[in-house]
Amino acid sequence: MASETISLSQDEALDLHLEKSGVETQKLLNHPVGLFVLFFTEMWERFSYYGMRALLVLFLVSEASKGGWEWTRPEALSLYGWYTGLVYLTPIVGGFIADKLTGYRKAVIIGALVMTCGHASMAMEGISTNFFYLGLVLMMVGNGLFKPNISSMVGKLYPLTSDKKHAAYTIFYMGINSGAFLGILMCGYVGEKIGWHWGFGLAGIFMFFGMLQFYFGQKIFGVIGGLVNNKNKDTQNTDEVLPKKVENQRLLVIFILSLFTVFFWMVFEQAGGSMTIFAKDYTLRNLDGSSSTIFKWADAALTIFPLLAVSVVLFGLAKKLFAKYPATILFTAVSFIIIWGLAIWKVQKEFSAVNTEVPASWFGILNSFFIVSLAPFFSKLWETKFNPSGPAKFGMGLVFVGLGFAGLAYGGRDIAAGATVAQVSMFWLIFAYFFHTVGELCVSPVGLSYVSQLSPVKYVGLMFGVWFTCTAIGNWLAGASGSLIDKISTEYSISTFFLIFTILPIVVGLIAFALTPLLRKWMHGVH
Repeated sequence: MASETISLSQDEALDLHLEKSGVETQKLLNHPVGLFVLFFTEMWERFSYYGMRALLVLFLVSEASKGGWEWTRPEALSLYGWYTGLVYLTPIVGGFIADKLTGYRKAVIIGALVMTCGHASMAMEGISTNFFYLGLVLMMVGNGLFKPNISSMVGKLYPLTSDKKHAAYTIFYMGINSGAFLGILMCGYVGEKIGWHWGFGLAGIFMFFGMLQFYFGQKIFGVIGGLVNNKNKDTQNTDEVLPKKVENQRLLVIFILSLFTVFFWMVFEQAGGSMTIFAKDYTLRNLDGSSSTIFKWADAALTIFPLLAVSVVLFGLAKKLFAKYPATILFTAVSFIIIWGLAIWKVQKEFSAVNTEVPASWFGILNSFFIVSLAPFFSKLWETKFNPSGPAKFGMGLVFVGLGFAGLAYGGRDIAAGATVAQVSMFWLIFAYFFHTVGELCVSPVGLSYVSQLSPVKYVGLMFGVWFTCTAIGNWLAGASGSLIDKISTEYSISTFFLIFTILPIVVGLIAFALTPLLRKWMHGVH
């Protein structure tokens, strides 16, 4: 009975907050419908980003006869590191621009438009290599405006100390990973099987639809996401006045947690780099007989059922919003009609193929699939009595991601030093992605929630920028360290290479556990 009372008071506080901010008060799954508009906007943005990222290293290292640029592994992984690092560095500027000049909503729309142009430019890489590099630059700039500000809007939908924020960011994270899953699956397949530029172009189409559905649904958010000024500041900024010491200690907690994310992403983001190389050159991907049949059915299920799940969410949102906001629902519906057409074409093409070769990019969907599958469980878990503090969750995440690489180190134990190809079982990549996903669910959505809760309102966009800057450093280090795969595997073994990424995060995770009591004290009541 006590828990029901607490839940009721949280719902009442949320309703009052939405009314005060002029936000659409209708609910879906006991959360504001605005959360799900942000869900689909972010879903298509992540579709475009991860769809392109799945192809980047593969495109660069592929033979010229297959349309690639035939770069060496260190060269490709170095560019991968610089690109993914800068993609997450620009949000610190984008957060400042939104806080001071445009507001969150305009920044999201401008960023989405710039990224759409970036994908279009990359699709023209066959005309001139300059289009490829221009596309990368536009993607970085657009992401800087988009990423921190849409994340900030999620937090603004809830009262400052609402426990529902954790669940909201986990749901939002499901949108991120639904998009990543579909992007890697579709763009990766089209890029590897049809042509690289087709994969790059496909990513941009859905970014464009994401922008349109957000643009026509802006009024759902009331004053949230508008430019903060004297007229609406009191409505938006419901932050309590805190002593300077409390404010500073909470900011310090954000910085320390951000430092932990550097190590987490340095290891985790091997997924698009060294783990992609491992999938391409060291994993058994040519299947026949019963293995081929099992994979075709599993791939079909992984294509259809997640798409069916997000379609159900869209249907629920449409019932709530279509009468008042028809354009935002229609553009989202058109995007779903297109993606369903692609999904059916892909499944039919695979079942009619004589030979089965698993695309190297396919393994990238496993992280997103496990996220979509496990996120509801974690969302409920964080709302129960078993809800560790933020620093403890970071420690757990780091340990889990280390365990994933322990599987790869063990799976590659028989690969000889200097070997450039091998036939390791797919199981070990699946094993690694599962544990990496559990680790990610402990760190990333929870981290976004804590940044939102611990930041003073006037600095929230900037603090998200700081968070993504540390993510940028981690991504750059992922590329820099991943580029050593040839050197380390030649001098020692590829098993040794992955063992490094086993030990490092586990050690840092233990440090996070040790600092937990102090950091909880500095959080001053924010659990």
